[in-house]
Order: sequence, then structure tokens, then C-alpha cells
Amino acid sequence: MEKSKIKKMDRRDFVKLLAASAAATAVGTPAARAFSSDAKAKIVVIGGGAAGVSMAARLMRWLSSPNITLIDPSDKHFYQPGFTLIAGGIYGKDDVYMEQKDCIPNGVKWIKDSVVEVDPQKRLVSTAGGEKIYYDFLVLTPGLELKWDKIEGISAKEIGVGDAYCLYDYEGAIKTWQGVQKFASQGGRGIFTDTYTKHKCGGAPKKICLLTEHLSRKNGAREKLDFKFCTASKELYDVPFFTPRLLEIYEQRNIPISLNTRVLSIDTAAKKVRLQTKNADGSKSVSTESYDFLHFLPPMGSPNFVSECGLADTEKLPDEGWVDVDKKTFIHKKYPNIISLGDVSNLPTSKTSAAIRKQVPIAAKNLISIMEGKTPSLEYDGYAACPIITDYGHVLMCEFDYDKKEKISFPLSLMDMSTESRLAWFMKVYLLKPMYFYGMLNGIV
Repeated sequence: MEKSKIKKMDRRDFVKLLAASAAATAVGTPAARAFSSDAKAKIVVIGGGAAGVSMAARLMRWLSSPNITLIDPSDKHFYQPGFTLIAGGIYGKDDVYMEQKDCIPNGVKWIKDSVVEVDPQKRLVSTAGGEKIYYDFLVLTPGLELKWDKIEGISAKEIGVGDAYCLYDYEGAIKTWQGVQKFASQGGRGIFTDTYTKHKCGGAPKKICLLTEHLSRKNGAREKLDFKFCTASKELYDVPFFTPRLLEIYEQRNIPISLNTRVLSIDTAAKKVRLQTKNADGSKSVSTESYDFLHFLPPMGSPNFVSECGLADTEKLPDEGWVDVDKKTFIHKKYPNIISLGDVSNLPTSKTSAAIRKQVPIAAKNLISIMEGKTPSLEYDGYAACPIITDYGHVLMCEFDYDKKEKISFPLSLMDMSTESRLAWFMKVYLLKPMYFYGMLNGIV
């Protein structure tokens, strides 16, 4: 790696970051409280993840007489961006969650159950426990599901068997770190893949690949490891401002990239993975490769009830079932009393918590506008962020909009963010998690 290209965080950068963070919190708190509406209606929020809890918190702050019910079955609320940090040995297993009861905003009625059906005509939600809940307005934020059954030969319970790992599951992230340590010390052939569907945090497969490679160098074992990265996409990354440096990193570290390649099946007993590659002429070829370490992603899609109730986009990626909303206002294209955002929506941007943080205040105010009988006026520009960890100490902080144009936030806008930085590492590891739990989930930032 060319060290001259890596920006180190000096004392001045550190002070700027802390000052900006403090200013953002100070400004954000009164701003979140300043807006107020007397609109009254029964609001049901499906899903208690980043989008659902944040929306409930914003609405509780902004409605003078809120009537909000949130439906979610979880005991724990996970900070999912931390799964990569667990898999890389940066966080411990207890560093990424809080009890869900401590995350649900005060005043919100919590139904601890799973949704099995939505009837948008009757404005009715049905749960697995048999409850029927009527709504005036629905916030549809159940997140996405990992479709393990779409990869032959493995399931969620079998993560780690045959050295096949996936960090997108909490237990899987813990097991991945165990596998990474063994592989980075003992050596062998490592294959890292993503998946062909839209999926949350598209940078995570790249992060764990680069962290593993760096760990092997720290262990003095790099010459014993052989790497291959497979992406189902036609390019490694699709934001031109950041792509050149990412490609350079993979070349410098001797990690070959196979494009248009997806996993079909995994034979954990033989430690072989079957891959399908789409060739330049449109034909498809299938190969079977042996591995000593495999990191893979299952395909992803919406919960089944979303498609079954007629709320999914039937034109673009119909098999994945993403909720069909206007990409600027989050309002459902058929049912104007339904708003959807976050991972389950068909918004053409990355599925990240950073994107959700920008979506929530716009979605909440647009929902209130509808409740008041007004036309929503706020629009989302597609902002998302993907902090790609390039080694233990540096992050390529990718921020962009719908047009795949860079959209660098302050204070990082003071620096050259086309390359990795230690300042972005500090933000990723130390600042973003408390901002999530104590700012975003409380409707402050």
C-alpha cells in the first residue's frame, strides 16, 4: 500500500470532528422539538428496527397528541452496522445491542408480535398472535429478510459449518470472527462473495475481505493466503468518485475480482462452492471451487406479507418484494395513507442506517402533512453512506445520492475523501454507534 495516499488523523482533525459532532447534537435537539402539529390519527408502525423506532420517536416529538402503536417481536435491538466490526474483532459480541424495551419511545404502545397480514383496503394489520389492529396511517418498516433457502446446501443455523460464514446475522458475525482468525493465521484459499439481490450494506462483503487480508499481514502469514472476491454486480463499486481507490486497493493487495458472479450452492462437507458467472456474451457458466474460508451472502427480500398484501413493486425486482413508494416522498404509490422507508422499500439507493437517518425526518414530516390534509413538500435526494473499512485503522467513507454523485458531509468535506482516512475510522468505530442509539433512535439526529 502507498502510505502517502493515506491521510492520518492529526490533533487538528480530531478537534474539528468533536466540535462538529457536538454542534450537530446541539442544533439537532431543539430542531427536533421545534416542529409541532395538532394533527390527530391512529398511526401503526410495523417494525422496530432503525427506521421504525426512529419514525416513532420523531412522530412522538412532533405530534402534540400522538397515538402510535409499534409492532415488533424482538427482545433486543441490534446496531447492525456493528456486525462487521464483530466479524473483524473490533467490537465484542455484547457491544452491538440494547434491550428493545429501552429503545421503544415513551408513550408508544408496543405490541410484541410479528405481522402476518396487512389489509390496506380495510386498514387492518393482523399479527401471528391473533391481534387485529386498525390504523388511519401505516408506517411500513419491517426491514428485510435473509432468504437462506435460496442457496442450496446451507442455512442460518449452519453458519460456520465447513468454514462457510456470513456476518449479516448476529450469531453469524460472532462465528465469522472465529473463522477469520483461523484463516488469517493458518492460511489457505479464501473466497468472499456478495449476492445478486438488493441487499443491506453492500460494502460489508468488501470490508470483511479487506480486514481479513490486513489481519493476515499483521499475523505475518499473508504469503500463505490466496484471496478471491466475487461480486454479482457488473463492477466492484458504482460510485465513480470512490471506485478508483477501491480498485487500486484490491490490486495492491493482490485480491482478484470476479464480476457478474453469484453463489448457487455450498457443499460444506467437501468445502466447495458452486458459482455462476454471466459472461460478456450473455451466456452463463458454472464452476465449482474449493475453499478453506468462505464468506457469502444469502439473497435478500421483503417479508412475505408485503407481497401477499399487494404493497410490493411488481415491475422492478418483483421477486424481491420491495414496497412500492415514491422515491422522493416515501408515500405508497397506490395507498397514500401508507409510508414506507428503510430496507423494505424500493428506494433506488443503498440499504444502510445512514440512509435511514436522512429518510426519517422527511418521511415523518410528509406523513404529518398528509394527516393535516396537505400535499407533502419535502423530498429525499437518495443520500446514503457506506463506510468501507479498508484496514484496521482506515475507512473509505463513501457518501452519495441517487445520481451516484459524491455527497460529502461536514466535517469530512474539509478533507480529500476520495481515499481512505483515519478520521473516518474514528467516526465509524467510536461515534456512529452512540449517535445511532442515543441520537437517531430518540428522534434527535
